[in-house]
Formats: sequence, structure tokens, C-alpha cells
Amino acid sequence: MSKNLINKYVWLVETIYQSGGISLKELKEKWLQSDLSEGTKIAERTFHKWRIAVEEMFGIIIDCERVGGYHYYIANEEELRGGGLRNWLLDTFSVSNTLMEHKNLGKRILTESIPYGHEQLPELLAAMNDNRVVSITYQSYWRESGAMFEVHPYCVKMFKQRWYLLAYSPGDDRMRIYALDRIRDIDTTERTFQMPDDFDPAGFFSDFYGIIADQEISKETVLLKVSADQSHYLRSLPLHHSQREVERHDEYSIFELRLRPAYDFYMELLSMGGAVEVLAPQGLREEMRRQAKQMWEQYRKK
Repeated sequence: MSKNLINKYVWLVETIYQSGGISLKELKEKWLQSDLSEGTKIAERTFHKWRIAVEEMFGIIIDCERVGGYHYYIANEEELRGGGLRNWLLDTFSVSNTLMEHKNLGKRILTESIPYGHEQLPELLAAMNDNRVVSITYQSYWRESGAMFEVHPYCVKMFKQRWYLLAYSPGDDRMRIYALDRIRDIDTTERTFQMPDDFDPAGFFSDFYGIIADQEISKETVLLKVSADQSHYLRSLPLHHSQREVERHDEYSIFELRLRPAYDFYMELLSMGGAVEVLAPQGLREEMRRQAKQMWEQYRKK
């Protein structure tokens, strides 16, 4: 399936969703106004083909309201507001469409680069699809040379512009995380593995912020005192799905989270500087105090 065709599906979803309900005549007019049409009209038969394809590919249902005229609308709008791979794909293609329509502004649209690693995705995903054991050569930051070993690829996850692999390592009988940009070589073997029926990739990470998922860390209730200015950012982009605002004042707010505080979470809190204060648990508060003291010792030196 061509990228151009997928872009057309995304255009259809966006146009209907943003309109809140649109007639086929209005849809055809908007189509001709878009760069994707290249001046070619959309036939009613083509529209219905796209509508069916959108449901099959993205799980988004385009229905028709016959009362008061034939108007098409998104029957399950909650799908557009939820998470998951399909919604991520839809968002990605949506942004791609928008940028392509304004490619004349190329020098004025600045994006973030993604480090090496995504080139490993095709082979990894193919191995995951067939539950095949892969042999990887991994160059850790902490070793001078790479090490080669076999793993069972369970899932991949993106975090802060990087791709990671969650895999079972039979060598030490444990789950491990591997950064794809540090995989120097990968080879899919002929051997297969049995994916545990009860393993839930999303559930594996659900109690953590980020990619480090140390299962030995206890789940705790975290209370953060956040400045009024920083609170706006946490409301619009929560740190964790469990986050909720329990107090709001003129100068600050208090947010509650239920998670396992690991290294990634520490680093995220530190990145906010004095705008965030950990109130609880005491262990996390002490860790933040230790980190702050270490920074102070570094900067107080002449």
C-alpha cells in the first residue's frame, strides 16, 4: 500500500473529524481544495472504499447520519483521543500531510532528529511477527567492545526520540532493555520461542515513567508540589497515566502519581529544577536531595 493512499485515508478522517459532521457534497469540495487531489474529483464509490479501508486499518468508524440530511461523522471519536499504535500512526501521517501541504516553508519548520536505531526495526518486527530468536551484537556504553548473544524479542518501545527493545534473555533468565541505536548487528535465527500468553507489553511498563522498568522497585504514591507556571505543562502533558491534580493554589499545585520511581523518573524531575518539589515518599525526596547536593558540589567549585 502506497504512502500516498494512506495520506488520503488520513485526510478523510481529519476532514470529517474536524467538521463534526459533513455532507458528501461538502467533502468533495474540500477534497478539490486539498493538494492531495491534484485537481481530480473524488467519486462516491472511491469515498466508500476509503471509508471501509479506514475502519480496517485504523479502527475508526465513519458513519452516516440520515436525519436532517446525509452527514458523515466519526462514530467512535474516543479512538482518536486514545493511545495505541493505530492512533500513533494516524497522528504521524496527519503531521506528514500537514508538512507536505506547506513544504514551501521547509526552512521555517524545524524538527528534531532521531538517532540511529530505526534501521533495525524492520528485521526486529519481522522476527517478532514470527516469534523468532534473534542474535544481536550490542555495544553498551559501559564496555569497550560489543557482546553478541541471543534474545527473544517481546516488544519495541519509543521513548524520547529513541527506540528500545524489550527482550527475554535466556542467558541470564531475565527481561532486558536494549537501545536500538546500540545494536551493531542483528541476525534472525531459524529457531522460534513461545511468547507467554499472559505477557502484556503495555502492562510491563505501566507502573513506570520511561524505559527503565526495574520490577524490584516498589510501587508508591508520589506527591509533587509544582509551581503554577510548570503546572500548566503537567496538565497538558501528564508525566504518567495515574497522574491527578489533588490541590490547586495561586502559587502552586500538588499532583499525585502512583508508580515505581526509577532512574528515568528522577531525571525528568531534575530537568524541571526548582519548579518541582517532591513531598512524598520520603525515599524519593531523599534521592532528589542527594542529586541536588551533588549538583551543588559540582557548581560551587571554582
